[in-house]
Amino acid sequence: MNHPVFAKWPAQYPDRLQLFSAPTPNGVKVGIMLEETGLPYEPHRIDIMANESHDPAFLALNPNGKIPAIYDPDGPDGKPLALFESGAILIYLADKTGQLISSDPAARYETIQWVMWQMGGVGPMFGQLGFFHKFAGREYEDKRPRDRYAAESARLLGVLDARLAEREWIVDDGYSIADISLLGWVRNLIGFYEAAEIVGFARFGHVRRWLDAGLARPAVQRGLDVTAA
Repeated sequence: MNHPVFAKWPAQYPDRLQLFSAPTPNGVKVGIMLEETGLPYEPHRIDIMANESHDPAFLALNPNGKIPAIYDPDGPDGKPLALFESGAILIYLADKTGQLISSDPAARYETIQWVMWQMGGVGPMFGQLGFFHKFAGREYEDKRPRDRYAAESARLLGVLDARLAEREWIVDDGYSIADISLLGWVRNLIGFYEAAEIVGFARFGHVRRWLDAGLARPAVQRGLDVTAA
């Protein structure tokens, strides 16, 4: 465990996978995944409000300066692996444990495509709406940016609602990393961002049903709190 990150965040259990995260929509994905799979891990809270994600020790783990990131002492071929980007981590942990992604190649890529959809669309659009609707951007007199992100967020919710109209979870094989990638973002949009009304969330009944079912899972409840304290 000679990685520079451990100079600031020492590992009490160096044989376990090390999680460096915070309770953001991206951050909770990995906590949920680890709780769902039962893989032993040690969490480290990164205080992003104190700019700890730009501490040199953390940047040695993730040069992009964003959470989450992991350090697995038992990576591929038994060698340590440092990994960042929440979508990449979800896929890695699914492959490592053989859980929450199908072994069928077609279903596997279908699952990955929805993870990429979240990473490239839902995350950026919901995040921008949060900025312009609740945070500093709400002070801007020009409401066109807010309205643009509200409209796009609503469109994305419509895509998800249509996907869930005839299935319980996002992919036909059942609950997967696709669901894990999205639960925190939809929860944040209508909760912390207080954007339910501006996106017309009440009309997306299938998404509401899916969100309630996901948040009711004990592992999801635990995962949301992994780095909350």
